[in-house]
Amino acid sequence: MIDPVHEECGIAAVYLMGGGQPGDGSAPGENVAALIPRMLMDLQNRGQLAAGISSYNPGREQILDTYKALGQVGEVFRMNHQGSYQDLIARYGGQAAIGHVRYATCGPDDVGYAQPLERSHGRKWKWYSFCWNGNIANYAELRQRILDRGDYHLVRDNDTEIIMHHLSRELVGDEKPDLAKVFQKLHRDFDGAYCLAFLNADGDLIVARDPFGFRPICYAVKGNLFAAASESLPLTNLDFEDIKTLEPGTLIHVRRSGMSVHRFAESPRRAHCYFEWVYFSNVASTINGKSVYLSRRRMGEELARRETIPMGPDCVAVPVPDTAKAACDAMASKLGIPSSEGLIRNRFIGRTFIEGKSRKEKAMLKYTPLPEVLEGKRVLLVEDSIVRSTTLRVIIRMLREKGMAREVHVRVACPPVMAPCAYGIDMSTIKELFAPQHIEKPIRGDLPPDLLARLAADLGATSLRYLSVEALPRCIDLPDRDLCLACLTGEYPTPWGQRLYQMALRFQDRSDGKRTYE
Repeated sequence: MIDPVHEECGIAAVYLMGGGQPGDGSAPGENVAALIPRMLMDLQNRGQLAAGISSYNPGREQILDTYKALGQVGEVFRMNHQGSYQDLIARYGGQAAIGHVRYATCGPDDVGYAQPLERSHGRKWKWYSFCWNGNIANYAELRQRILDRGDYHLVRDNDTEIIMHHLSRELVGDEKPDLAKVFQKLHRDFDGAYCLAFLNADGDLIVARDPFGFRPICYAVKGNLFAAASESLPLTNLDFEDIKTLEPGTLIHVRRSGMSVHRFAESPRRAHCYFEWVYFSNVASTINGKSVYLSRRRMGEELARRETIPMGPDCVAVPVPDTAKAACDAMASKLGIPSSEGLIRNRFIGRTFIEGKSRKEKAMLKYTPLPEVLEGKRVLLVEDSIVRSTTLRVIIRMLREKGMAREVHVRVACPPVMAPCAYGIDMSTIKELFAPQHIEKPIRGDLPPDLLARLAADLGATSLRYLSVEALPRCIDLPDRDLCLACLTGEYPTPWGQRLYQMALRFQDRSDGKRTYE
């Protein structure tokens, strides 16, 4: 996607199970916390603002210890400096750990908002750290409820701190509670999406998934090593086999003595976010049992079946790097035209280098069109989705002016995005979206030709075609009842999601820059 949206975020967890007394983490194979940076590298696509780790080691004074910083995983863990990296791994070594990569959908770009978030306590089972991925839709209500008690102060303006307060509330008392029952109580308060990893200084690891299963979480066991991650790829790259999907409304409780799976909430329906297959997840991952790569190929084949432009030697399909490549290749193959990299992305430009620049400047720095591929051609530019469109306009102009393309036909492997997301994707107002500027209400079938022509003209494209809402579940190979399509249809699976959408409709002309859930 050239006009990217992001979500919050990616999580990973590891635990070395087994009998006997744990060591100090220095024995070979005992410091499994060293696996976390490697796993987070495979989740870098889910967040590039900050990264962190919390590790459990009963052999050190700081039983639970947390390290986090702003930057990508390689920067945070100093992977390019072997000595510094090894020092970090040694200091934060342990028999269990959780890790996180963050993109901010709520809260500022500040290390205080990075995760995991640790809460110290004198009692080991009350001393915990956690990280999560998602968004609490009723965050504002829960926050106000806490503040209304009169003697509370919230340091961070985000839902992570709300979760921390609710966890702490359930851990009061003199006896350690059943952690499955703790999460059972939490879910009654939360409306929204969450995959969460929790680790305490008493040696408990919890990995939990919300009752709707908005965000993915996978887990596997190899010998006495347990691991979990937001996607299957980190586990695959660690040579785990038999990778499973954690069912919605369930949690895994891991201790030195072993692991167990518990249901903490009934699952009224599945509502897996379709955007995981369209854009977010690594193309090599399998999400909820469905291959991301094969899903994207089917999206391209569906676009090809609906193509109306006559194909000839002057036609070329060009993917937007990198998430649209699978769809582009499949579409081109079915149409019998070449798929060429006519738009090259500069993979080595740093995030900080382009901060503060306009979208046009960012696009011109990040992408280079190739006249050798584009000149005089009818270009089918394949994009995974269109959310805001501002950068896409610049790219289309660059393809024409610098690439000297004769025509630019935009093909989108996703239906029009019509509504904000209440569950963790950074598109939270209607005003910022491209399609609602032209389309009055969500349309499930094909868009009328005259409407498509207006949309194309606004973008500066020769023509435009979207994947239909009906075709999307077929491409993912899941029934539409198991997917959250709310940002396409305006039909939200939870009460607060629907409520936020009505608020977004009512205040869609607001100019204060705030997200709907703020």
